Amino acid sequence: MMEGADAGRVALLCTFHDSQETRVGDIPWVGRRYLQAADNRQVTADQLADAHPAVAAGIAEAVDEYERGETLEAQVAHDADRLECMIQGLEYLEQGYANAQEWVDSTRAKLKTASAVALGDASQGLSSTEWQRTFLRG
Repeated sequence: MMEGADAGRVALLCTFHDSQETRVGDIPWVGRRYLQAADNRQVTADQLADAHPAVAAGIAEAVDEYERGETLEAQVAHDADRLECMIQGLEYLEQGYANAQEWVDSTRAKLKTASAVALGDASQGLSSTEWQRTFLRG
C-alpha cells in the first residue's frame, strides 16, 4: 500500500512465491554452488497438474509474474521477502550471532522500493520486540 501497488495482488504473489519449496526444499545460497533446483515455474506446473484449470492458470500466472519481477506488485513482493529475511538476520544478531550482520547488510542492499528501504532502515534501529510493539500497534 505504501508503494501504491495492488495489495491483493501482492498478497497473492507472496502466498505462492515459495510454494515450490514444498517439493525441492529451500536451498541456501551456499548450497546453490553445488545443487540446482528445478525452475520454480516447472515445479509449480507439477504441483498444479491436477488442479482445476482456472486455478492452475491463475497460480501459474502469479508465479510467473513474481519470477519475472517486472510489475510493481512483483517488486513489492520481492522486497517483502527480503525484508522478512533481513529481520530474521536482525533477530539472529540479538541472539548473539555476530556473523549475521553480513546477512543483514547484503539483504538490505537488495531492497528496491522506497517503502522497503524505509522499513528496513527503521528495523535496524529497534529490537525485535520494539519493532513489533511499534509497527503492529499503529
